[in-house]
Amino acid sequence: MKIVEATEEHLFIIQSLSDKIWPPTFADILTEEQIVYMMDMMYSTDSLKKQMGELNHHYLLAQEDGEYLGFVSYETNYKEENITKVHKIYVLPSLHGKGVGCFFINTVGEIAMKNGNKELSLNVNRLNKAIDFYKKMGFEIVKTEDIDIGNGFLMEDYIMNKKL
Repeated sequence: MKIVEATEEHLFIIQSLSDKIWPPTFADILTEEQIVYMMDMMYSTDSLKKQMGELNHHYLLAQEDGEYLGFVSYETNYKEENITKVHKIYVLPSLHGKGVGCFFINTVGEIAMKNGNKELSLNVNRLNKAIDFYKKMGFEIVKTEDIDIGNGFLMEDYIMNKKL
């Protein structure tokens, strides 16, 4: 497995992966309307370009045998602190439990430490099964957060942090 640092030329791959990952991941948690709204909000071409450009989000793709397995996005020195924020981490559902997520967390952790960051932080929906994975990776729930994302929708999340 190798990491590919995503550029704007990889936007279609990120969008294609999110189309395969998001609906099954959130079908039991969010309404179909909220899934459609959030996918457009986060994965439209304009949104991804803004994330990569203005917002300093870095995207990494996992690739094996020419196939893309998932993606992670992160931001070092989040809010000018020694924290790396994992904004997104998604792996194809058929590959859960195969080490791709661990590979992403470990890779972003290494990048964080190279940038002098002492902690990883992420948000996760309070009903998402991935919470158990994050706990196994050393994350702890530090607080809850409700984020109004517009159109009458809320993201009801835990904030989880991991010391490096």
